[in-house]
Amino acid sequence: MDSRRVARRGVLAGAAGLAAAAVAGCSVPTRPGSAVSADPSPGRPVATGGRALLMQFAAHPDDDLYFMNPDTQRLLDAGVPLVSVYVTAGEHTGNNRIKGMPETPPDRAAYSSARHQGLRQAYAEALGADRFTAWDRRVTTLAGGRGAEVDTLVHGGRRVQLVFLNLPMHALRRYMALPALWEDRAVELRTHLSTGSPVTRADGYDHDQLIEVLAGLLATHRPTVVHTLDPDPDIQLSDEATRKRDSEQSGYSDHGDHTAVACFTWAALLRWVADATKGGGPVPAFTVNAFRGYYNRHWPKNLPPGVLAEKAAHLVPYGGDPSWDCGNPSGCGDYGVGGDRPLTNRKGWVRSTHYRWPAPGPAVAEEPGGRLAAYGVLGLRAVRWRETAPASGRWGEPEDLGGGPLAPALASAALPDGRLLLFGVRFAALSGRGGANRRELVLLEQRSPGGPFLAWRGLGNPERGDDRGRRIGAPVAVTAPDGRVHLFVRNADKGVSTRVRAADGSWGPWAPLPSQEELQDGLTALVDATGRVHLLATGRTAVRHWIDGSPAAPLPLAGDPVAALPAPGPDGVQVFYRAPADGRLRATTGGAPAFEGYGPLAAAPGPALLGRDPHGRVQLHRAGRLSVRTRGTAPVGAPVLHGAGTVIGLGADARPWVWRPRA
Repeated sequence: MDSRRVARRGVLAGAAGLAAAAVAGCSVPTRPGSAVSADPSPGRPVATGGRALLMQFAAHPDDDLYFMNPDTQRLLDAGVPLVSVYVTAGEHTGNNRIKGMPETPPDRAAYSSARHQGLRQAYAEALGADRFTAWDRRVTTLAGGRGAEVDTLVHGGRRVQLVFLNLPMHALRRYMALPALWEDRAVELRTHLSTGSPVTRADGYDHDQLIEVLAGLLATHRPTVVHTLDPDPDIQLSDEATRKRDSEQSGYSDHGDHTAVACFTWAALLRWVADATKGGGPVPAFTVNAFRGYYNRHWPKNLPPGVLAEKAAHLVPYGGDPSWDCGNPSGCGDYGVGGDRPLTNRKGWVRSTHYRWPAPGPAVAEEPGGRLAAYGVLGLRAVRWRETAPASGRWGEPEDLGGGPLAPALASAALPDGRLLLFGVRFAALSGRGGANRRELVLLEQRSPGGPFLAWRGLGNPERGDDRGRRIGAPVAVTAPDGRVHLFVRNADKGVSTRVRAADGSWGPWAPLPSQEELQDGLTALVDATGRVHLLATGRTAVRHWIDGSPAAPLPLAGDPVAALPAPGPDGVQVFYRAPADGRLRATTGGAPAFEGYGPLAAAPGPALLGRDPHGRVQLHRAGRLSVRTRGTAPVGAPVLHGAGTVIGLGADARPWVWRPRA
């Protein structure tokens, strides 16, 4: 992270009028001279058989530690190899000092080197090695003949690679270099050289060349899990002094470099899929999770003390200390982040981990004959897996349903006749250079129960204009007893918009729900025993509750999305939640079992409760018994409950898994 805006190189003179609003969303350009775009039609082959590999893309050294942990560490602990790409050199102002250190002239090359050393220290400890373990450091050749430093460490059978592209954060005249590179293809940046790096030649990058390099890295490593930053941060109106103090771009809740790198990453993902499927090749099998950035400081914190302590501990070796003897003359870490400073920093970035599209997955349906079908997003496209036989727990190969490029969030609702509706968020227009940049809600409707689907259909966007439309969240849908389907989505004002499908299949207009405060994403919808539709959303001061579209009494504040079940009484629901920064489970009525953990919750009648324990393992509480999943592929995202005793999730190998613990 960096607290100052980056400047612009002299070659950026033609882009002096770039608007901050354009920076805060992303548009994916086509390759010059060709038509690289997503094909939403279904029926493509999907790649299978790849081993699990996590690849993450960060703007600065430490973005992964602040915003992607503890998810990254959980996958490392499970033995999943990691390739982590850092787009900027992290050179900032070149000042790497804390109180008590002597004044020295700024040295950007040395500061970049010290931050890279800090990452090596952090990931050595993450693998269980000594923080000063020597890494293999060498130059790799990227697309177009460009060079990058790749540092590799293998320890205890686990492997981490750090890839440093070293584009500048700063340029002349106080412009942000990466956001300018994203918006204007006439811009060219030259890489920084870090002191002590094996890379000794600076290279040039324009807009398309950076996408080409990132897509090439994806094609080389073929990850099954991709971590990115947030390409479409919340609108955040602040006065200029507050914005600068909080290191946020004008009008939006994140650093401009984070947004630009997320946009470049999504562009590269789309290009990788397009290149791989050219000529009938299979869709790469990978899942994506985007993480919120400076958003964390604006909302109640969601990590309990034990998980927070573990996450913050990974920043200690990264921050380092000037007294350490690490063998790097340029410095032993990013000193301003060392010690307890991540915990004492008033911005509180480390105290939360939030997904950009917080949706449980995969969506699950039981087909005629009793076998399960699971639906998810793979290779930016919707897919269906089917059990090979009822209750077998084994899955067939994924069936491509198209619809891409999709955000990693699918919602589902079953119609009274057993047919399934799937809802997603599509990157509908990705034209680049200030062109159309649009998100839309999309629908896939089943022709018959367990059967094929109709063509994808657009449901529009509750917002007017592309900039506001990019802020929509993950959809949630529920079917009422009268056959109407209620679709909900968080909107740009941080409220909720809804659209209703009548029993005859026609859709009404988008309409906002009355709201008393701003809300986080991660909505919960259900129908109670009397047929009323309930919606719950975590706000700044309370969990907000609507019954049939009208506000009900607020519920106690939670740090994460809540789980709920129908219950007797005027409220009609029993809500399970965790208070901010607290791992204990609580309930609005009837008490809650001992269910320590963090992150999203799911519930089924019984009650059965599903979530993660403090170590990130999947746990299920039902019939007075707590079961913890300790075997099988490492999970990614939030698993789901089917009935009271079947848990379905997606693994780090991009395949679904089933867990049926004994009652």
